[in-house]
Amino acid sequence: MGFISMLLGFSGFGIGVSAGLLIGYYLFIYFQSTDVKKPDIRPLVERDSDTLQSMLSEIPLWVKNPDFDRVDWLNKFIEYMWPYLDKAICKTAKEIAKPIIAEQIPKFKVDSVEFETLTLGTLPPTFQGMKVYVTDEKELIMEPSLKWAGNPNVTVVARAFGLKATVQVVDLQVFAAPRITLKPLVPSFPCFAKICVSLMEKPHVDFGLRLFGADLMSIPGLYRFVQEQIKDQVANMYLWPRTLEVQILDPSKALKKPVGILHVKVLKAMKLRKKDVLGASDPYVKIKLTESKLPSKKTTVKHKNLNPIWDEEFNMVVKDPESQAVEFQVYDWEQVGKHDKMGMNVVPLKELVPDEPKTLTLDLLKTMDPNDVQNEKSRGQIVVELLYKPFKDEDMPTFEDAGAVPKASEETPPGGGELVVRVHEAQDVEGKHHTNPYVRILFKGEKKKTKHVKKNRDPRWDAEFKFTLEEPPVNDKLHVEVCSASSNIGLLHPKESLGYVDISLGDVVHNRRINEKYHLIDSRNGKIQIELQWRTVS
Repeated sequence: MGFISMLLGFSGFGIGVSAGLLIGYYLFIYFQSTDVKKPDIRPLVERDSDTLQSMLSEIPLWVKNPDFDRVDWLNKFIEYMWPYLDKAICKTAKEIAKPIIAEQIPKFKVDSVEFETLTLGTLPPTFQGMKVYVTDEKELIMEPSLKWAGNPNVTVVARAFGLKATVQVVDLQVFAAPRITLKPLVPSFPCFAKICVSLMEKPHVDFGLRLFGADLMSIPGLYRFVQEQIKDQVANMYLWPRTLEVQILDPSKALKKPVGILHVKVLKAMKLRKKDVLGASDPYVKIKLTESKLPSKKTTVKHKNLNPIWDEEFNMVVKDPESQAVEFQVYDWEQVGKHDKMGMNVVPLKELVPDEPKTLTLDLLKTMDPNDVQNEKSRGQIVVELLYKPFKDEDMPTFEDAGAVPKASEETPPGGGELVVRVHEAQDVEGKHHTNPYVRILFKGEKKKTKHVKKNRDPRWDAEFKFTLEEPPVNDKLHVEVCSASSNIGLLHPKESLGYVDISLGDVVHNRRINEKYHLIDSRNGKIQIELQWRTVS
């Protein structure tokens, strides 16, 4: 009887559950609403800002504000460079913090405070956008939006009274809106003298702080207190109009104007050392002003001569006669290979009396180190004449005049102009059979040619050519070729090319003047210095 009751009970439970599921499904279908409307689909541009903000919590600034630019390229660059930036930033941070810590720890009776580990983690910061301001001042103003949710590991160990305390900073988040100003803009690399950084609003800083392995930020009230303290301290130091200034260049030196002209006359050299196998040398002199980025001046090469006479004159622009010096270096010219240095000497300009010529006989030295024992060897002497002529007030050039381009002649066609080509010099040009270089210029069917310089791998021409054009040569190219002609009469190898370059003239038209060195194609190390000007009547 008991078995039958148990069997009926299981059967009733199964039937009841099945019937309940069937009835529930029927009621769900029966009472399902049949009045179903299609969702309202509208473009994002028709949504208001509150709706968009709720839909997209992290809208980039370049989407919300049209005056912010996308900087995806910068984020990509930082992503690739982050492993190296991490090490460089941490090294700099340690160097800056070390003297500050050393100055502060005596006040708190702490034995030492040092970094046990310092790394910024693997997650780089990202820029959500950048705003650039254009002003009438000589400055560049940028306002990037910075967000960094990083995984740094900063562990600081403090020791005092024989005890050791370890504090670790983890899970750092920084949201900031800095203003970065590069000023003043100067004509010397990197083209700005100072970086000024300000915060346009209080930054958001969030991090975890562990002491003896316990999270201090979990203490009630401490998290909010620490956050507000950091915001207030950073704001007091760097919130605009307060700034953090980092000096890059000395503005007084970067903006220095020419104050005079140094006239240099290389007269002769005496008792030079023998450098060649046959017991002679092929000397020439390089002249350069210190603190100047202009190329060195060069004399001609005097072949097989240990007592050469040059009597060649050069003019050099002086910006600071108190700190600049003129440097003379004598080299032995070689047709193949590197030129050998024969000696050098330096004359500070402050030793010259303005407007009074001074003739000097200088001993050639190995180096300018007074303790170098190699300077005791005799390397010969060089005789030079120097004259420093400072500018008068009416002769003082300005930055505007320095890059000014003269007007074209009145015969120039309306709407056209003059293309002026100045061939200054070439360096390291070398022929297979002879090196007697000259320059050939081809432009719009016209051919121009400089004079020949015999047996010289570093020739100087200072030749000028003009092309009168009816319209600006925006899409044209200038063909410049360095050639060498044999000095011997004969049909074997009468001429060969030492290299060439095709110069696009669009930049010349827009900038009015370009003076650059170009690498020669089909030449091992050859370069040529070409100055181009586009002159118009107006």
